[in-house]
Amino acid sequence: MGLREPRAGRIIGLTAEQRLFVAAPLADAARDAIRAVVEPIRAQEPEGRGVRWVRLDGLHVTLRFLGPTEDDRLAALEAAVREAARGAVPFDITIGGAGVFPPVGRPRALWLGIRDGAERLAELAARLNECLVAAGWPGDDRPFRAHLTLARADGVRAGSATGAALRAAAEGLAVSSVVDRLVLFESVTGRGAARYVPRAEARLA
Repeated sequence: MGLREPRAGRIIGLTAEQRLFVAAPLADAARDAIRAVVEPIRAQEPEGRGVRWVRLDGLHVTLRFLGPTEDDRLAALEAAVREAARGAVPFDITIGGAGVFPPVGRPRALWLGIRDGAERLAELAARLNECLVAAGWPGDDRPFRAHLTLARADGVRAGSATGAALRAAAEGLAVSSVVDRLVLFESVTGRGAARYVPRAEARLA
């Protein structure tokens, strides 16, 4: 199926050089289950010295970060995302286990792992990469590692303890979600956590 807009009309109102990325969003039930894991950990963090958690209402698995993108390239980008989605079918993933990056020293990022469906996500990311290259974007040769970023620690002292608490809480976690669409998001930064605004989406055919 083709791209459809979350809002009426085509992509409008974007200023030049938008920070865009393509991701697979989680189902509502999966987000709620992850929220139940995260909130008790956040409540135990020291005031003002904890990690920076992402907005839980926008949890997603990033498939390709595009970065600043000029408005006149959006039509080609839409077509590439649509083509990538057309050649895939919906599938399920299971989220469980947690980790930090880097694995030693003070972490910079905290994440949840993908226990089932990681290979399918890698295949979808590879197909998206191929479609983007055909549309004029540079290829991404870095190995794809399916994960769900939950927080940025940026080396703060509390990062290690929060990462350990997340690993303990996610040890037996098994949250299911369906991957049934690709969404083009704009990352809107400013006060507080970045907002991920959906600009267009393509259902997996």
